[in-house]
Amino acid sequence: MERGVEEIIDKKNLEKKLLSGKKLRVKLGIDPTSPNIHIGRSIPLLKLKDFQDLGHKVVFIVGDFTGVIGDTSDKESERPMLSEAEVKKNLKNYTKQAGKIIDLNKCEIRYNSEWLSKLGYSQIVKQANIFSLNEFIARENIKKRLSEGKRVSLRETLYPLMQGYDSVALKADVELGGTDQRFNLLTGREMQRYHKEEPQDMITNPLIEGLDGRKMSSSWGNTINLTDPPEEMYGKVMSLKDELIIRYFTLVTRVDIEDVKKYDEEIKKGANPKDYKEKLAFELVKIYHGESEAEKAKKNFYKVFKEKEVPEDIKEVFVKKEEMDILELLLDVGLVNSRSEGKRFINQKGIKIDGETILDTNYKTKVKKGMIISLGRRNFRKVI
Repeated sequence: MERGVEEIIDKKNLEKKLLSGKKLRVKLGIDPTSPNIHIGRSIPLLKLKDFQDLGHKVVFIVGDFTGVIGDTSDKESERPMLSEAEVKKNLKNYTKQAGKIIDLNKCEIRYNSEWLSKLGYSQIVKQANIFSLNEFIARENIKKRLSEGKRVSLRETLYPLMQGYDSVALKADVELGGTDQRFNLLTGREMQRYHKEEPQDMITNPLIEGLDGRKMSSSWGNTINLTDPPEEMYGKVMSLKDELIIRYFTLVTRVDIEDVKKYDEEIKKGANPKDYKEKLAFELVKIYHGESEAEKAKKNFYKVFKEKEVPEDIKEVFVKKEEMDILELLLDVGLVNSRSEGKRFINQKGIKIDGETILDTNYKTKVKKGMIISLGRRNFRKVI
């Protein structure tokens, strides 16, 4: 049970509960601040599954209310508020994504607007009185921002209260979350004491690095998402830094930990890290897409990267115009989301048409059947 665990509070109490045979209510909340759940979030989801497999009642909270407010626990600057429409759009497939890991049929799924939207000023003021401002600003990232003269909004001081009240509303026995959530999870314990409930035990998990070595974050775009297509997921894993291979095996897969230790020893003795990265890429694609898709992704990776061929399962697109400028074409075939993004990829020499690198952002081309447009080495479109 301690795989993927950074800290447990109160460990002795949790052990006692687990040994007692009591069916615990174990809670995990995720705010839909982007449409995709990335594999950094899979660490607490996998832990939630561990509890589910042991027969406990797991509660998955979609933070449709807190997602609007915004949590800046791990941010170096203020997170802007999202609109309700943005959050609603983002959460559309959230439970389906979580269902790639946990059994949704045995899970209680809740939206925290159910209780948070009903709280009035009187209740919020009473809950805020439990904590001092000193406790809030003592947090490392808040202290850093204040010392640098950066803005810290009063809204941010209220976020931990909201997450803490989730635990009260659900009478949680255990809450899961990343190390960046430690203050919020502790707030839940205090809120439960105030409301005459037994304080929840809490389990924090390590945060995982993304493709660029920084903490994995949707706002930085360095993520591997649970919904990434098999070939893209495989390719992203193969681009990881070698030093992250064992960490990924440990935290985001359920490969037997003894095998992971063996891989670590073999790499330290001089084995080629790429061989183990291939095992990791295959394993992750298998978890989220199945073994047959993992086999296809592996085959396509070799075709594109080693044999420099076009993948077999290339997406086919229909283009109406016979002549287009490159930025319009990239948008039309769905390789980029904006003209500015297209310009960036062209300047990075990441765009090719039929194998020829496009260097001019004003480039115009005749569109013909069978044309292959590519972004990097993983994203291809074929005109039909």
